[in-house]
Amino acid sequence: MGRTTIKTTRAQESTNAIERLYITMRHLFNRGFYKPTGVSGESLRNALLQLRPEIYGSVAEEKAELSGLIYVIERLPEGIEQCKFINLTSDEGYAKSHFKAIIPPKRRRNCYRIDEEQMNIEITRGRSEIYDILTHLTFLFIESEKICKRVLIEDTDKTIRDWGKLEAAIKKGKLTQSEREVTLIHTANILGRSFEEIIEVYENFATKDNPERFLHIVYWLGKLAIEEEITGEKRVITFSALLRERLGHHIHGERWANTIKEVLNKNGLLERPIHIISANMHSVMNSLFARIALAKQFPDSDSLEIYEALSTNSTLRNKVETMAKKNGMIAIDDVSGTNINVQIFDMAKIGDNACCYELPEGLADTKKPVIFVMDYAFGEQAYETIDELLKPFKDKKKSAQYLNIASISIMGKAGILEGGKGDLMIPSAHIFEGTADNYPFENELCAKDFEGHGLKVFEGTMVTVLGTSLQNKDILKFFNQSTWNVIGLEMEGVHYQKAVQSASKIRKSIREDVKVRYAYYASDNPLETGSTLASGGLGTAGVKPTYLITDKILTQLFNS
Repeated sequence: MGRTTIKTTRAQESTNAIERLYITMRHLFNRGFYKPTGVSGESLRNALLQLRPEIYGSVAEEKAELSGLIYVIERLPEGIEQCKFINLTSDEGYAKSHFKAIIPPKRRRNCYRIDEEQMNIEITRGRSEIYDILTHLTFLFIESEKICKRVLIEDTDKTIRDWGKLEAAIKKGKLTQSEREVTLIHTANILGRSFEEIIEVYENFATKDNPERFLHIVYWLGKLAIEEEITGEKRVITFSALLRERLGHHIHGERWANTIKEVLNKNGLLERPIHIISANMHSVMNSLFARIALAKQFPDSDSLEIYEALSTNSTLRNKVETMAKKNGMIAIDDVSGTNINVQIFDMAKIGDNACCYELPEGLADTKKPVIFVMDYAFGEQAYETIDELLKPFKDKKKSAQYLNIASISIMGKAGILEGGKGDLMIPSAHIFEGTADNYPFENELCAKDFEGHGLKVFEGTMVTVLGTSLQNKDILKFFNQSTWNVIGLEMEGVHYQKAVQSASKIRKSIREDVKVRYAYYASDNPLETGSTLASGGLGTAGVKPTYLITDKILTQLFNS
């Protein structure tokens, strides 16, 4: 009998590549350092190239990947492309020094440029943040190697003419329109892209202070790779000893939760029914107060028009916030390092006709709900923060006081596998990517709640991924078409549910019948080229689903 050859599918190969990426990243973290273009860095690069995530487009091809570059640069500190040494640290007190924090536009993390060659990035949000950064850095190093290969003449230390022209333009500084266009033609040749594509991406990178930012990024990515090739001195990524020691110990989560519980205790709210909502810092406040606070400005318009105006007008936002604070809102700005701000709404302190929702008549103040809104967590940080928050409060006398948690509602953005940006996903279970770990739950929200609003609604399973930047079509198609019935993917669901289940079912620190609500709206469709996260944000398309979900959560909460 002939032997049957077992062929692996692209989905299986991709799953294997993701696993290799995680294992390698954990190994390098435990080791404490690695050289991205050395042997250990090569295994990361190879796994990423085998995976070919959607967000990184043509990363595996010879030509440069431009949309992916924009996506990555927005999530890393400005100037990182110039640094040979990148150091991932814990919160080690740099804020108290003369160094000014550099915060990437699309990720809340503090980074510090130590000198010309070194960038320190503070990790306060757990492993998910390390995976996120290392994946983005691996992409940058792949792109940097591509530039080097295209400009360095084989077996010599000499570079092609295009590179000399780019270097001269960088040294010159301010460019005229014609000089800029000439330089962009040379840059297009270096990157293997058309002049038209380069013009478009040049404009996306330009800032007021640095209009030539795109040229500088290309130049520095190439320059460091060329120097490495010629001198043999490699770039290095290190993990500080304190970071390796602290990771996984919930240091920031515990600090965050203790601050909140002290505020609740000080205001006599620990025994009241507490409803936790994980959302952004405006939708709950605006839903509760905006229509009444802005009745003069918008006498006839519907809520959606008000919410759209609020998303772009800070004067209107301040007006709503002032009203909220007069009616029992307590804002807690984060100082724990978690980057998760909090708002507490005490429903017993709301004045007559101040709120857009009504509680049942005759409800005693001691029974009135407390709405606790926390900003979005990042990946595994969701477990760390909720796990710490649901533990009993210990006062100075060390007596434990259990929190009266009535419900936990999670609203988030997610990648959708059918439908498009702005459509809704209502999960019935979360699965942890790369494992068969699954967390089914009774969701208080269902698809029916959202029908008739002009948005598509999908109900089913959702996958919690370790990083959105690692998604590829083959795995997603498998999830979507198999009996797992997956409708979308996000980064926190499993972590939230794991904390809720352990607190309610095993540790008994909150009531066993705590109500949970999960609802997500689509930020992208990773299966559609042109609709991935790299294609840009939602704009005002996110306003309608955000407020629709918030309204359904609040309606249930006020009626309970």
